[in-house]
Amino acid sequence: MKGTKSVISDENKKLCVWLKRQRQEKGHTMRSLSEILGTPHSFIGKVENQERRLDVIEYVRYCHALEIDPMEGLRQVLADA
Repeated sequence: MKGTKSVISDENKKLCVWLKRQRQEKGHTMRSLSEILGTPHSFIGKVENQERRLDVIEYVRYCHALEIDPMEGLRQVLADA
């Protein structure tokens, strides 16, 4: 990750792919998830396309909206670290 912004890091990509897969497996569209979170649906698209990163609180809220364990996402990121 040296010399790169975390929004385009391999770790962020892994996390975004995991979040998108979780959303799809839970049967949510970007729009339905955004309604739960109270955000514009473009927010979900930007996160999934790595145009925007989540801070820690946003990440936890995102996971809770999907009814998934935030620690599982962190395990995904740390698996190859």
